[in-house]
Amino acid sequence: MRVPIKHNLTKDEVRHRLRSRSHEISDAVPGGAADVQVAWPDEDTMSVGVVTMGQTLQSRVLIEDTQVVFEVDLPAALSFVEPMIKSAIRSKGEKLLSAPKA
Repeated sequence: MRVPIKHNLTKDEVRHRLRSRSHEISDAVPGGAADVQVAWPDEDTMSVGVVTMGQTLQSRVLIEDTQVVFEVDLPAALSFVEPMIKSAIRSKGEKLLSAPKA
């Protein structure tokens, strides 16, 4: 599953916002009971592992010049909730990229 989110930021600013706010990712998981692990295999890729509801989701956030693409390896057992997951990713992704509140 791919969820692109457009932005008008520099890649450096996108990296900064994602790094400083990645701890907020678990807030987007329904039920709030999620173990989230974040790593940066390279400067334009953030890998995210989420364990919730007995399922493990592996995902990547790809930083591009005009968009950020969230790629999620969705297990077949969770395919029925794909629209809900896409909506949560889009909403949380937009918040992660928004300007931090002063």
